[in-house]
Amino acid sequence: MTNSITEHSIREVIVKDISLYINGQFVPAKTGETFTNVNPFSNEHINNIAAGGIDDINEAVASAKKAFDTEWKDLEISERMKYINKIADLIEEEAEEIAYLEALDTGLPISQTRSQAARAATNFRFYAKMVETHLHGQAFPVEKEFINYTLHRPLGVVGLITPWNAPFMLETWKVAPALATGNTVILKPAELSPLSANKLAEIIDKAGLPKGVFNVVHGFGDTAGDALVKHPDVKAISFTGETVTGSIIIKNAADSLKKTSMELGGKSPLIIFDDADLDRALDATIWGIFSFNGERCTSNSRVFVHKKIKDEFIEKLKERVANIRIGDPLDASTELGPLIETQHFNKVKGYIELAKEEGCEVFQGTVPVQFKAGNYVPPTLLLNATNDMRVCQEEIFGPVMAVIEFEHEDEVIAVANDVKYGLAGFVWTQDLTRGHRVAQAIEAGMIWINSHNTRDLRIPFGGTKASGIGREGGHYAIFEFYTEPTVIHVAIGDHHIPQFGKKS
Repeated sequence: MTNSITEHSIREVIVKDISLYINGQFVPAKTGETFTNVNPFSNEHINNIAAGGIDDINEAVASAKKAFDTEWKDLEISERMKYINKIADLIEEEAEEIAYLEALDTGLPISQTRSQAARAATNFRFYAKMVETHLHGQAFPVEKEFINYTLHRPLGVVGLITPWNAPFMLETWKVAPALATGNTVILKPAELSPLSANKLAEIIDKAGLPKGVFNVVHGFGDTAGDALVKHPDVKAISFTGETVTGSIIIKNAADSLKKTSMELGGKSPLIIFDDADLDRALDATIWGIFSFNGERCTSNSRVFVHKKIKDEFIEKLKERVANIRIGDPLDASTELGPLIETQHFNKVKGYIELAKEEGCEVFQGTVPVQFKAGNYVPPTLLLNATNDMRVCQEEIFGPVMAVIEFEHEDEVIAVANDVKYGLAGFVWTQDLTRGHRVAQAIEAGMIWINSHNTRDLRIPFGGTKASGIGREGGHYAIFEFYTEPTVIHVAIGDHHIPQFGKKS
C-alpha cells in the first residue's frame, strides 16, 4: 500500500495479525502465544500479536550477532548508507498507511501521525548524512615519536525498547542511528502500539537489509523486554518510557555492564511573565499539552502564570479548551483523540478526581456522546493549583494542565524546580535577558524561550533528575552511545623503551 491511499479509502486497509520479525523472516512466537490489540477509539479488537518471550529473544540476538560479525559491521559506509536512504524512501512511499496504522492503534489524530511519518523518514536521512560526514576520528601527533588516532566502532547487538505515545517516529529515532553506525538491532516495541512497528519491519525487509541486521520481537516488558535487557550478547539498551521501568532496566543491565540510555518521564514547567506575547504563549501552551492527546513526555503539564495576567490568560485558556475538536482519530479535523487504553484512561480520570479533592477548580471540554465508547478524557484545566499538590508533582500523561499563579522571578524558579523530574521547560517573556536568566536556572535538559516544543535533530535530547540518563540526537547518538572509541598508537620514531631484564 502506498501514499495513493485517500481519506475515503483509508479505512479499507486490511490489518492482519502480526508476527515477530527475526533473521529476515516473519515468524510466530515459539510458544504460539498471542495477545489482543485493541482500538482505543472503540475498544474493539483490531488484531492478534505474536507474544515473544525469552526463546524468541535468544534467537533474535543470535541472528543479530551473526549478521554483525559476518556482514554489517565491516560493510563500507557508502554501501550501508544506501540501505539507510532506501528505508527513508520507502517510509515516504508508505507514509499515508503508516499514519493510518498509527492513528488506528494509538488514538492519535491522523493529522499528527502524518507529521510523525514524515519525521521518521527525516530521521533516516539525517543519520545517513551524519554518519557519512561526521563519523570520523581524530589524530594526535606526539612530537616526532608517535601518532595517536581514534576510531569509532559499532557496539554490536543493541536493544531498543520504545513507547506507545509516538511509536513509529520514536522507533526510527533509535533504529536509524543504530543501523547507520553499523550496529544490528533488536526492537521491542510497546505492546500497546504494535502496528507501525510491524510496518517498519515490512519496510526494512523490502529494503533488502542482510538477514539478522534488524529484528522485531513483540511482547511484554516482563518477558521479552526483560530477556532483552539481561542477554549478555546485547551491548546496549536504549529505552524511552516511564521512570520506574527505566530504573528497573538500569538495574537489570548492570550485571552485563551494558550501556544504557534512558529518556523517561516529565512534569515540565511553562512560565509566562506579564510582558509575554500572550497570543503566541496561548498557542504554545495549548499545543504543548493537548497535542498527542496529552500523552507527551515534554508536555507543559504545569503552567505558571504571572499574577498580573492570570485572570485574562485563564479566560483565554477556557475559551480555547472549550473549542478543541474532540473526535475520531481518522478524521483530519480532529484535534484530540482517545487515550491509548482503558487502564490509562482510568488513571488519568483518577488524577482529575484527585485534583478536585486537593482543592482545584476543574474546567473541561465536552466529549461528544457518539464517542463515549472510546477512552476519551476531555481537555482539562486544573485551576487554583499549587505546586505541592500530587497532581502537580506526579506525571499524569494525559490532556490535563495545572495552572499555578506566581508573582516573583525567584519564586517561580524555585517552584518550577521543586519536582523530581527535569526533562523540559518553557519560558515566555519579551525581556530576553530575563528569558536567558530563567532558562539557565531551570533544572531540565531542554528549555525553550518564546517557542513551543520544536526539535532540531542536531541537538541533544534528554533530561536530568528522574527524567533520564544520557542523550539522544545528533552526534550524541553516534559518538556517545551507538559507537565506542578505540585509540591506535603508532610509533614513528626510535623512542626510548625501558629495557627491563637485560644484562648490562
